[in-house]
Amino acid sequence: MKTFIDYKRLMQSASLKVIQKLLRTVSTEGLPGNHHFYITFDMSNKEIEISTALREQYPSEMTIVIQNWYQNLKVEDKAFTITLNFSNIPETMKIPFESIVSFVDPSVEFGLKFEKFSNMDEETKVYEGPSEQKESKNFKKNSNGKTGEVVNIDNFRKS
Repeated sequence: MKTFIDYKRLMQSASLKVIQKLLRTVSTEGLPGNHHFYITFDMSNKEIEISTALREQYPSEMTIVIQNWYQNLKVEDKAFTITLNFSNIPETMKIPFESIVSFVDPSVEFGLKFEKFSNMDEETKVYEGPSEQKESKNFKKNSNGKTGEVVNIDNFRKS
């Protein structure tokens, strides 16, 4: 089994949380100044809730603009819901964060692009942070399987 730190996935997850937090703030306070967002998402995600007409018009990818007219922006842990105007027809859609392909705020020349991750080999384990297993406070096993005492280095510091 290979073990490695998958920095791309960690950064993508953190960036999606930034978008989530940003949209949550916009949902309560509105868009500040000239900020506006272009959000492109992958329509193949089965969790997207959108009208049949829009799904047929945009079968692979869709870009929405959050700027002048939007309503009912609600942000959840895994998705956001918004009502936008398409040819004078209000359309409500639910977009999972994991379906986002890109996020751009052209007012400040800021953008994020996201990779679509395929399933990894079953033999590959992705390190995503500390294990949840409880270990002894004072003893940990080293690579030889032996235990060693954890020493506080403050005892060795010069005053």
